[in-house]
Amino acid sequence: MTYTQKKDLLLKQIRNGIKMTGHDQIMLVVLLSVPSMLAQLTHIVMQYIDASMVGSLGKEASASIGLVSTTIWLFGSLSSAVNVGFYVQVAHRIGAGDFCGARNVLRQSFASCLLFALTLMTIGVTISPYLPTWLGGNADINADASLYFMCYSMCLPFAQLNSLCSGMLRSSGNMHIPSILNIGMCFLDVIFNWFLIFPSHHVLGITIPGAGLGVMGAVLGTGLAFAITSLIMCYFTTIASKDLNLLQDKGSFIPKLETLRKALKISLPIAVQHIIFCGAQITSTLIVAPLGTAAIAANTFGIIVEALCYMPGYGIAEAATTLVGQSLGAKRRRLARSFGNITVGMGVAVMTVLGVIMYITAPSLMTLMTPDITVQQLTTHILRIEAFAEPMFAASIVAYGVFVGAGDTLMPCTMNLGSIWAVRITLAILLSSTMGLQGVWIAMSIELCFRGIIFLIRLHGDSWMKKIG
Repeated sequence: MTYTQKKDLLLKQIRNGIKMTGHDQIMLVVLLSVPSMLAQLTHIVMQYIDASMVGSLGKEASASIGLVSTTIWLFGSLSSAVNVGFYVQVAHRIGAGDFCGARNVLRQSFASCLLFALTLMTIGVTISPYLPTWLGGNADINADASLYFMCYSMCLPFAQLNSLCSGMLRSSGNMHIPSILNIGMCFLDVIFNWFLIFPSHHVLGITIPGAGLGVMGAVLGTGLAFAITSLIMCYFTTIASKDLNLLQDKGSFIPKLETLRKALKISLPIAVQHIIFCGAQITSTLIVAPLGTAAIAANTFGIIVEALCYMPGYGIAEAATTLVGQSLGAKRRRLARSFGNITVGMGVAVMTVLGVIMYITAPSLMTLMTPDITVQQLTTHILRIEAFAEPMFAASIVAYGVFVGAGDTLMPCTMNLGSIWAVRITLAILLSSTMGLQGVWIAMSIELCFRGIIFLIRLHGDSWMKKIG
């Protein structure tokens, strides 16, 4: 039996009310999680290569991207939040066996999400000349940072489309197509960057010309990769998908009030969370910026390297959202809880192992990413601090995916925000004055442990399953 046949057979057991053994549940979690985890890991490896390419240009180039990275996360997170409101509805409808209704939600999502992306793009392009100054950047990095953010903003519609279609496919239980395409996007990103960042390359004695665009080449490479992948992803969602193929029936692309109302109820808390969360990240940038260019660069590299640990957790969280959403859509609350426990346990196990690997290999990784010895040493120190927080960070990531699958977003978002602002930012302000960048990362580590504990407490209760089912 092939991967697809086994996965589809197990998903049908959820929809048809067939009893699932513990082995069946674990097998389904693995089948859905592994493709997403591999995609996330590949994405991080490509980010490492990407960062190394920019890092070879000097710490100023790395710092210029790091300065606006938190604002980029804000824009990307808002786009993602809008998509969630629609693809969670699709998961619920598929779980209930209403495939026609799922396709109608898919149609209505396109106009809403792309209009939002165009609005966000306009805002980003407008503020790009002023953003680096607002964030406290130095004159030697502000011009590149501004250009990078403007080009990124212009790519947002493609990023939105890619994220929306990926979420729709995952909600239908198709994890491998989004994973394969996103892996392909990472490779395209590296190839485009290779030609766009540097002026030339010497391979086997042959000089291959490049564009030599520096920092701007990095964002253009990413934008081209997003554009190509998003169009292919849209094809697999709207035409090639067995469950979501829009050619099977007719329907309107004009959003209905009821669909928008449900999407808003799910997405709004997530969007507000991302705004306040990224506000906290921007505040962290403001705390780090006065510590100097080396600290900004080390902070940027630390965030990129740590993603090796936590991105697989997000892959498992995607599986948790799909399985819990379909289980509750099928009115199977006990099964939803079981999937929640299994996915959280798996996330904690995987990220604990990766945390140990990060602690051991941090010095070697940094020698590959930047030639600057000061940045290497500082990044190694902060990564080893963060490694101890990975198990509880995993618990919060995957539990959040469980809650999203249930359509329960308001309380988890409130918990996230309270934890970040009350614990992380407060401690970062206190510790940075005496411990520098290491104090900022100690504050982050303490907060992640606290957040994981409160998410496990909520997962143990029943309130998150009361939204549907």
